[in-house]
Amino acid sequence: MIELSLAQVAEIVGGRLADISSEEAAATRITGTVEFDSRAVTAGGLFLALPGARSDGHDFAAAAFAAGAAAVLAARPVGVPAVIAPPAEGPAGAGVLEFDTDGAGAAVLAALARLAAAVAADLVDGGLRIVGITGSSGKTSTKDLVAAVLAPLGEVVAPPGSFNNELGHPWTVLRADRSTDFLVLEMSARHPGNIAALAEIAPPSIAVVLNVGTAHLGEFGSREAIAATKSELPQAVPPSGVAILNADDSAVAAMADTTAARVVRVSREPGADVWADAVTLDRLARPRFTLHAGGGEVAVSLAVHGDHQVSNALCAAAVALECGATLDQVAAALAGAGPVSPHRMQVTTRDDGVTVVNDAYNANPDSMRAGLKALAWMARSGEAPRRSWAVLGEMAELGDDSISEHDSIGRLAVRLDVSRLVVVGTGRSASAMHQGAVMEGSWGVEATRVDDADAALTLLNDELQRGDVVLVKASNSAGLGALADTLAAGRDGIAAR
Repeated sequence: MIELSLAQVAEIVGGRLADISSEEAAATRITGTVEFDSRAVTAGGLFLALPGARSDGHDFAAAAFAAGAAAVLAARPVGVPAVIAPPAEGPAGAGVLEFDTDGAGAAVLAALARLAAAVAADLVDGGLRIVGITGSSGKTSTKDLVAAVLAPLGEVVAPPGSFNNELGHPWTVLRADRSTDFLVLEMSARHPGNIAALAEIAPPSIAVVLNVGTAHLGEFGSREAIAATKSELPQAVPPSGVAILNADDSAVAAMADTTAARVVRVSREPGADVWADAVTLDRLARPRFTLHAGGGEVAVSLAVHGDHQVSNALCAAAVALECGATLDQVAAALAGAGPVSPHRMQVTTRDDGVTVVNDAYNANPDSMRAGLKALAWMARSGEAPRRSWAVLGEMAELGDDSISEHDSIGRLAVRLDVSRLVVVGTGRSASAMHQGAVMEGSWGVEATRVDDADAALTLLNDELQRGDVVLVKASNSAGLGALADTLAAGRDGIAAR
């Protein structure tokens, strides 16, 4: 973050000082990072006191101050120098802090947003370029690719993992300082207006929209409502900016009519501004293709896995080209851009020859289909066919479509000739996925449902053979990340992690 005095922070967020005088606040400098985890506090940092499911950040304010924090941003006095946030107006914090019963978290989040907006505006005036990315799936993978292709052009700040909501978004903005050239942000939504609010904090000059799927369908009610919310991002870009749209998704392509910005279309078909052809996959499903843009072309070999990564890479290439990169620079950067964020198509081959595809961070019908297709390719693309295992948990937030979507995934696993399907979970959706596979023609032990990750691990440890390929995928709430980590490491028990 740019250096500010505590008095300036209080003025920006509209808060009052506690346990520090005005004179001391003017002299106290915030020189470190802004953190919501007291264990991550650095000297001169600002600690955010937020309520959580098991504890309240206000209770850790003194420890954060003792660890070197210059002050605390809180909803009430905490006994150490602090800025007390005013009560939040409106739904700030909705969907992020489910345990915020007294509005303390909403107040701190609203103040954090105001602080991030002020810092972003200052940095944009100094030349910072902000890239915003949204889509129903692929945001984090694309964010990592964009950061990689921009790195040769200047200093890049991007969020670790999926920091893409009302907390992670402003927290990431505040990682930027006067040396930052590019700020890459991914933006998620659970309700209409969420993306517009995030874009207001850090207005993008480049917007990327990947796709419109069925993630969070239970909360939005329809794909049309999801599309309308995703379109809030290109609508936020000024006429001087650029909206990069995936023209292979008709709902995204239609967003060209909603933005005042110049539109750059990417596609896997000729005719777009940035497009790919001659797509092939190697034995680990890493794509290779020819990238076309501006009348030129270049061969690209990706280090990430899955055919779906081609569209993500095209969007990243379009961003880099808009920022001054050459085609050769783009190709070189993409070739070195392997998986960065954990539990997202991480491929590990153990000493015993078992290949584990860890894609356990999140799941929706579109990403499930992409993961299964990558698994099927890896199993059949070598010199000899390999047995494939799909270890799948439930997909969350699908609403009334949950049963039919899980049934469809179970059937797809059979159609792709996945050797073994292991469905993890006891709910109706898990049962529907298992039943879908059975009804599609799976028989005997080809499709199995187990209660939990421990049972799945026991089954896998008993029956995996050398050379098998295993995909582990589910929504994060299913908790299969630890299973995937344990399996990749070849350990016997999840508790050993």
